[in-house]
Amino acid sequence: MQAETIQKEKKYIETNNIARSPTLQTVSMVEKFIDEHSGEYKKTELFKKLPKKVMWQTFQVIMEYLEDTLRIAYDNESYVVYIWNPTLYEKYANRKDLEWKPE
Repeated sequence: MQAETIQKEKKYIETNNIARSPTLQTVSMVEKFIDEHSGEYKKTELFKKLPKKVMWQTFQVIMEYLEDTLRIAYDNESYVVYIWNPTLYEKYANRKDLEWKPE
């Protein structure tokens, strides 16, 4: 019986040496655009419709960041959906009955 190893998929920035680090302004612009057009575009279409041009590598890094921070998700047809809800977060953030207490 062979031992199975599970390899975690590498991030785009880890596999691409020329990936650019996006500025906060660029990340904010992409996030705002996704929020305003949630569920309307797939990833490539979204890239082409952005209000300002962004390099594809930079866009990939931004999309990974937004997905890792649970701000976006992809539906079953690969459309980009904005899922971050700050109002809901504020509602539950300070509830003592929902705190995680490791033992």
